[in-house]
Amino acid sequence: MRRSAVIDIGSNSVRIVVYEGPARAPAVIFNEKVAAGLGRGLAIDGRIAPEDAERGLIALRRYALLARHMGVTDLQCVATAAVRDAANGPVFIAAAAEAGLEIRLLSGEEEAEAAGYGVLSAIPDARGIAVDLGGGSLELAEVADGAVGRRASFPLGVLRLPALRKDGEQAFERAIRKMLKSAGWPNGGLSGLPLYLVGGSWRALSRLDLELTKDPLAVLDQHRLPRTALRRLLRATKRLSFEELRAIPGMAANRAAALPDAAALLAALVNILDVPEMTVSSSGLREGLLFQALDAETRVQDPLIIAADFEGRRLARFAPHGRAIADWIAPLFADEAQEDSRVRLAASLLSDVAWSANPDFRAERGTEIGLHGNWRSIDIQGRILLARALYAGFGGADSDFPAMGRLVSDERLARARQWGLAIRLAQRLTGGVEAPLKASGIALADGKLRLCLDAGWHHLAGESVERRLRILAQALDAKPELVLL
Repeated sequence: MRRSAVIDIGSNSVRIVVYEGPARAPAVIFNEKVAAGLGRGLAIDGRIAPEDAERGLIALRRYALLARHMGVTDLQCVATAAVRDAANGPVFIAAAAEAGLEIRLLSGEEEAEAAGYGVLSAIPDARGIAVDLGGGSLELAEVADGAVGRRASFPLGVLRLPALRKDGEQAFERAIRKMLKSAGWPNGGLSGLPLYLVGGSWRALSRLDLELTKDPLAVLDQHRLPRTALRRLLRATKRLSFEELRAIPGMAANRAAALPDAAALLAALVNILDVPEMTVSSSGLREGLLFQALDAETRVQDPLIIAADFEGRRLARFAPHGRAIADWIAPLFADEAQEDSRVRLAASLLSDVAWSANPDFRAERGTEIGLHGNWRSIDIQGRILLARALYAGFGGADSDFPAMGRLVSDERLARARQWGLAIRLAQRLTGGVEAPLKASGIALADGKLRLCLDAGWHHLAGESVERRLRILAQALDAKPELVLL
């Protein structure tokens, strides 16, 4: 439960992110950046411009002070390409030290490694290449089997791309191909792998894709772009004006200006590395640094389950017992895939999170938590299934579930509704406490849904329990049966 923070001194911005919660899935409680632009002066004279350095130092002094008063006990402060490459980088680090900050200057490979572990922290089964695009550099890291393999750094940050593109797209791609080849990419099996996109410029490009496709669930994390998406992105960045790009919800001005360069770079990488698809990762260097500091036992924990358990405990009325609910309803869903079982467990852990909302809006609150919660290691379909279960669990009318349900098959969506109805029955039967679960059981056999109550617990039965049993039985195409042992 201790608070940790990372201060990231990049070529575009200086940022602090403060985290709190379980080590494997900490939640962001404060996030602030200043667009100091430390990398702008490097193209002119190889130095950080004095006015940019001062903007960065003002931000660092503020962040150091805030971190102390926020009770941060684990603070990492790192600098990347701009400070690494600037002739006056050591002077900047010394000035920052006066604010009480000990800056770790990351090498290009260390930066790539942290970005790779950032991807793995959120997508443990990732297998491909993490591609971190910053202001001053581009990092590539091979990720597979929970570890980072080959990695490299290239001077291809968004601040440097305009100069490389001035001779045309073919010359631009040739220059990139030459850089990658000199570092051994894509030799040695590093071809035909998916990319995991890390960094604000890639997220901005994905935000443009969500706008173009009118995706009903505009969540950037784990948004997938097939190779064919590049065509529409390249066309859009050429056709749309800066003002039109800037008007996209959530689009920062500096990101809008860099979209054409980012799209051109991504197209070149896809061609050179023969990439089949791309996945956006909202976790990157900062999250990777936190992940690298974890012990081996903590690293292998499931971040979705850890985060859902933490949130469920934080918002529960009584002593939380989401795992007991998950075990109680498990016999009804013995045939489901492992990936769906973990989403069902997450829904069970979150089964009491909306109780404090107005009763007329509890289902909507549950849906919002499922769709937009700060979850890791869950794709877009998983979020929808989680939301569907919580919507049913908090009594939502089936006809009113949001339209993004069409992104998931009817069969899986119906199964998620069954999870929610089973969880709703468990919560009604027990009144929100755990003990009655140990004196009861539920099973589906011979076309009957049987709810069994042990001797001494028969009074748990009542109209509201029997009604919810009937509703769940109907969803399972079974007949309800109450058995008093």
